[in-house]
Amino acid sequence: MERFACDVAVIGAGAVGLAVARQLALTGLDTVILEKNDHFGMETSARNSEVIHAGIYYPQGSLKALLCVRGKQLLYEFCAGHGVPHKRLGKLIVANAGQDAQLAVIARAAAENGVDDLKPLSRTEIAALEPEVAADAGLLSPSTGIIDSHQYMLALLGEMTLVRGAEVMAVRRNGGGWRLAVTSDGEDIALDTRLVVNAAGLWAQKVAHGIEGLRDVPALYLAKGNYAALSVKSPFTHLVYPVPEPGGLGVHVTLDMGGRARFGPNVQWLETNDPAAIDYTVSPMVAAQFAPVIAHYWPAAREEMLTPDYAGVRPKLSGRGQPNADFRIDGPAAHGLPGLVNLYGIESPGLTASLAIAEMVAEMLPLF
Repeated sequence: MERFACDVAVIGAGAVGLAVARQLALTGLDTVILEKNDHFGMETSARNSEVIHAGIYYPQGSLKALLCVRGKQLLYEFCAGHGVPHKRLGKLIVANAGQDAQLAVIARAAAENGVDDLKPLSRTEIAALEPEVAADAGLLSPSTGIIDSHQYMLALLGEMTLVRGAEVMAVRRNGGGWRLAVTSDGEDIALDTRLVVNAAGLWAQKVAHGIEGLRDVPALYLAKGNYAALSVKSPFTHLVYPVPEPGGLGVHVTLDMGGRARFGPNVQWLETNDPAAIDYTVSPMVAAQFAPVIAHYWPAAREEMLTPDYAGVRPKLSGRGQPNADFRIDGPAAHGLPGLVNLYGIESPGLTASLAIAEMVAEMLPLF
């Protein structure tokens, strides 16, 4: 068995893991990123809406609210400084008759979270911004945007050490630090490190169950979100969202960097909590399911305009019918194990919050 050593081992090379690794590496620590897949960002980080969220919907004082608002600022600055493609398009949250109270709740939550740039919109103002959108009232969020998540992760990775195809089998105490049992290319490797960050996303609970001395690992619930692509030229210049639904933000319009539109995600609760059992196939019925929903705010929507696209899965800490759970970021103060941080339930707005999450993790660890 080969043995290696480093200062920090980050488990998981999604956007959050890469952001955390970069934050720690910038302090001068020898940082190694372990990724069980063949490439970075192949799961949750590659299967989302690529939206830079404003921080509107989350409960005041929650980690999602605090880290999204802070992360949005850091992300726009990072993109501008590192040449990462992004656009501050703005988004419309639209409502129809009987949904005024929901809009008011959203506006109040945004204000409580420090998002002070929302603008109420009338039907006429919505039509001026998006002529094909029909809604009675809405909110404009000018600080919402989109990002090329792959280029973002490339910029985060930089010159750091990424070990691909490296699955962490166990994490054991080793003197004042940790020893990771890693399987890579059929070989067993021992990695000795002082600090460990479990940023394994969908697999965070599985990794946590293999950490010696760790208790209180939260349950994992999986919610699949399916997307449909618009096969005709997009009439939209903004992102367009209905009022949120349980478990998600509703089937909304997002745009990629080339201006192509897609719709989604919906919320499809999976019966399994095993990430290895996830089927990312998008049903051919998605067009028939989405079209009448989309028509509530885009009357021109037709089933034949939509084609199945891709799907992602959220690693949630609450299940069907339960209130949405917050991020859970457990450092030594929570579990009593020195030099260890576990990140659970990092779903949306995890991409937006990634740099702020990295700051928080760094503050939890004894860096020197």
